[in-house]
Amino acid sequence: MYEKTFPNKRFKLTLEFLQKHVSTSETIFDFGVPNPFSKIMEENGYTVKNTKGEDLDNDQTALQTEQYTVFTAFEIFEHLLNPYTILQNVKCDKLLISIPLRLWFSPAYRSKTDMWDRHYHEFEDWQLDWLLEKTGWKITDRLQFTHPVKKFGLRPLLRYFTPRYYIVVAEKIKA
Repeated sequence: MYEKTFPNKRFKLTLEFLQKHVSTSETIFDFGVPNPFSKIMEENGYTVKNTKGEDLDNDQTALQTEQYTVFTAFEIFEHLLNPYTILQNVKCDKLLISIPLRLWFSPAYRSKTDMWDRHYHEFEDWQLDWLLEKTGWKITDRLQFTHPVKKFGLRPLLRYFTPRYYIVVAEKIKA
């Protein structure tokens, strides 16, 4: 997954945001298969459960059958065709979601070799906010940050100033 680069800044800021909002006594259901960041969460005292590789657009069974107090989805919603249905099926009262933001100077990401490694959605911050609102969530904190790359050129220069990631924590609105 990270053969050439490891997203140290993104992981550091995501962990800090998580630690600010989630106690290690809570159980996290991390949407997506086990990954380097789920390992970091475990190394920092969190109990983490992951999905098993099922097609999450078509199968939300794990959302209903697992026991968890916090739902996390770090850089996964952009890969889904139907994040609306996912959010409707989350059964806990707190979630943390991060997404890469749409960059006006860069096309949507699409792996030519891995059909799961493609971005169907390239979100702007307001689009994620609206999606959460429409599915019954209230954002209580948010953060945007840049992700510079060590390359030369106009686009790498723009990445020093243009926010690349957006992370939110939200609570389920009680009816």
